[in-house]
Amino acid sequence: MKILALDSSGLVASVALLENDNLVAEFTVNNKKTHSQTLLPMLDEVVKAAGIELDTVDAIAIAAGPGSFTLLLFGAATVKGLSLALDKPIIPVPTLEGLAYNFWGSDRLICPIMDARRNQVYTGLYRFDKSGNLVTEMEQIPMDVNELINLLLEKDEEVQFTGDGIQVYGSLILSKMKHVCLAPAHLNKQRAGAVGALAEKYYREGKTVTAAEHQPEYLRV
Repeated sequence: MKILALDSSGLVASVALLENDNLVAEFTVNNKKTHSQTLLPMLDEVVKAAGIELDTVDAIAIAAGPGSFTLLLFGAATVKGLSLALDKPIIPVPTLEGLAYNFWGSDRLICPIMDARRNQVYTGLYRFDKSGNLVTEMEQIPMDVNELINLLLEKDEEVQFTGDGIQVYGSLILSKMKHVCLAPAHLNKQRAGAVGALAEKYYREGKTVTAAEHQPEYLRV
């Protein structure tokens, strides 16, 4: 099984190819260039590096949101075009689930935070059960960062933060919370590899849509 995965939900552009639970190739760029400049050339490079024909993939995974309205729209248009041209299904993966999946096997409560401006973050709460399955404790939601901190203080457990919101709100979080871990640079941004790994599981569970059915999950008007 081959899964082509893309993440264009934030400033990071990322493309990966996975085959039978193996990450074959991944290309991630975070240099403030527009995704219209980077995403398709990156996709081409990943396919070439993997030595495959694009039409041999079984499905196309996409970080479905939340995120930037414009960037999500561009990603959606890209995978819809690929899906139609290749006649392959789309596997939508919630962006925050993809971020949380970077910490597979962790026993901490995982809290991805994406900067949503206006003192808000896109967030959710996740943990892994004993079988290694990602369990959602709080669905994706836009939330005031102070409200989120108060919610986590009430839970009184160790929290693993990840996402680009760390750069914006990391100092605030550390000043108000004790039992926290802020993800380092290689784990606090979106990665298509994580999206693709989770998508392989969703593909086996039949969680696919057609190009006509796929819609980005903006969360906020």
